[in-house]
Formats: sequence, structure tokens, C-alpha cells
Amino acid sequence: MAVSPTVQDAFNRHINAEFYSSYLYLSMATYCESIDLPGFAHWMRIQSREEYAHAMRLIGYIEDRDGRITLLPIAQPPIEFASVEDVMQQTLSHEQHVSTLINRLYAVAADAGDVASQVTLQWFVNEQVEEEKTARDVIAALSMVAGRSDALLLLDREMGARTPSAPTAA
Repeated sequence: MAVSPTVQDAFNRHINAEFYSSYLYLSMATYCESIDLPGFAHWMRIQSREEYAHAMRLIGYIEDRDGRITLLPIAQPPIEFASVEDVMQQTLSHEQHVSTLINRLYAVAADAGDVASQVTLQWFVNEQVEEEKTARDVIAALSMVAGRSDALLLLDREMGARTPSAPTAA
């Protein structure tokens, strides 16, 4: 069964949000690079790629449902941050915002009686739990090393060891 226009439009808006997330994390990566934290920059580049993959996963889903993708303009993300702590606080806030958007998208699918979309979106609901926890964990680590450049250097190295998540089936 083809996706309804209401659900399709809501997915298109959310695809834009995922592309914005990718763009935001890329901006954060360039900021981290500029303050000589290559490990955090690496972590953010991986985060950017994962958000891009989320958008592509949703595009594939809508195409599989005979829907039409409408790419919307991507807003410019911030380019300046107060500190790496600010970057991670904004990361957490952004992930919480994305969780809200996914919950709204799920509600649109539920209101339309679109069970297939609800099943697809359950993966994203679970992913957001992980995304928020990860951001909180990094914020906690930064809080522990506050004011200690040697400890920040070690944390930066740990952030640089992040490997991309294994792709999962859609």
C-alpha cells in the first residue's frame, strides 16, 4: 500500500531534520578541529555521517512505499561555540529535540493508521534513547575533567577512537 500524502509530507520534513543534524554535527566537527581537539572532531564527523544515513534510510523507506521525496532547504547550523562542553550540551539538546520530532512523526503515522511507518519509526525511537545517553555520558566525562588539560587530552584521544556503527537493515 502506498504511503498517504499526510505521512509522506511528515516524513519529508523529518528527512530535512536528519540532514540538518548531519550538517550541525559537521559544523561542530570543524569547530572542534579549530580548537585542537581532533578526537572530538572525529567523533562529530562520525555523528554527522550517521545522521546522513538516517535521512537516507527514511528516503529509502518512502521510496519503497511508492512515495515521493521532496528535499527541503537545509538551514545553516551555528558555526561558533563557547567550548567543547558547549558543543556537547548543544548535542544533547539537539538530540532531545530530534526525539520530540520522531515522537510527533510516529503520532502522525499512528493517527493515519499506518502500521508499517510505525514499525519503521520504532528503530528511530530506540536510536534516540541511545543518542541521548551517549551525549549525557560525554557531558559527564567532560565535567570530570573540567580544568585539567591533561585529562581533556586523554578524553580527546578516547573520542578519536570511536568507530562508525555497523549498518543495520532498514
